[in-house]
Amino acid sequence: MANCKSVFRVTTLLTTSWTCFLVFMILQSQILVFETVNAQSLNDPNLQLESAYSGLDSPVGMAFLDDTGENILVIEKKGDVKLVSDGILQETPVKQFDVDFQSERGLLGIEVLREISGTKIFLYMTEDDPDFAADSSEDTIRNRVYSFDWDGNTLANQKLILDLPGTPGPNHNGGKLTLDKDNNLYVVVGDLNHRTQLQNFENGGDPDLTGSIFRINPLTGEAPPDNPFFDSNIPNMDKTYAYGIRNSFGLTVDPITGSIWDTENGPSFSDEVNIVEPGFNSGWRSIMGPASSPEDVNDLVSISSISNYSDPEISWVDPPAVTDIEFINSTNLGPEYENNILVGDHNNGNLYFFRVNDERNGLDIEDDVIDSQGEIDSYVLGNGFGSITDIETGPDGNVYIVSLENGNLYKIS
Repeated sequence: MANCKSVFRVTTLLTTSWTCFLVFMILQSQILVFETVNAQSLNDPNLQLESAYSGLDSPVGMAFLDDTGENILVIEKKGDVKLVSDGILQETPVKQFDVDFQSERGLLGIEVLREISGTKIFLYMTEDDPDFAADSSEDTIRNRVYSFDWDGNTLANQKLILDLPGTPGPNHNGGKLTLDKDNNLYVVVGDLNHRTQLQNFENGGDPDLTGSIFRINPLTGEAPPDNPFFDSNIPNMDKTYAYGIRNSFGLTVDPITGSIWDTENGPSFSDEVNIVEPGFNSGWRSIMGPASSPEDVNDLVSISSISNYSDPEISWVDPPAVTDIEFINSTNLGPEYENNILVGDHNNGNLYFFRVNDERNGLDIEDDVIDSQGEIDSYVLGNGFGSITDIETGPDGNVYIVSLENGNLYKIS
């Protein structure tokens, strides 16, 4: 009866035990309806959705280790690296990193480079390194990219290949990694709430490795000589591929053209999907969403003559907090999906689908600004995923979705 009394206090419907039972059943049915509404679903009846792996703790990324699709590394935000071996999720982590996971910090990105000589694993993480401050006036919090050798069981031969700021933050750490068709490694970091020329403050500080996408040799960490700012003689710019980025949780490569695409998070307006050309200036803190006038573009900071701006391929007026972006490099889901785009979000648990135009230099859309619920619904392929942190096309041709909140890897086939 104590439970019954608590129900009465909530509902103020108190008469008999029968009334209590009815109220209890109503509340239970509301809970069941809520769970049903928030269950994962797809809008295309020709696609099948299932939970492939569950029981993860805040997973943020995954990477396939071979062509079977049954051997996967999964990273968790608090620092654990989990292994799926022969299709079975192992309980014991293969590696545990001591990361700072406050706010948007943590173990944030993973990528795999498979070559004849062996398999390399790249991880992006936020560390508190007391030794760093001993030789510098900077804070001890750093965002770092490490490479490892994978021998089938462990991560060995840890090597630092990119060292980035981590403060003040604690948000806007970025963290996504991707490899292009020539195996250059791309790394994105957010602005970390800095105000420099990289955030388009003409009189701001010098470039300081924030708000940027970097392009490096994954084996050495050095800048490839064809990077856009390699010969600019401006400090901290040789590894930079693009700048003016507020924050990003999505970075991918078009499997046909090799062009780089990203997602970007706006403040209280204008999340974006962009094509990232060499030297791209995404516009932050002057422009989010389409530029309102040519003068806005003219006011952006040009690091060199190679700097360039273009409006987003699509943007949301009301930000859903877009996350990862992925080209469906597979025929499994059908011809309409092949080599087109999936985008996830954080706020709504939505999975969006966009078609690329015939020239593959933009999206096949009539309106590049999403400003109504009807437009949102027209792009939603699935929902109920919670916060989507990674989307990957597997070697089996299926698409995998990582859910931070649900602790699941979902498979679309």
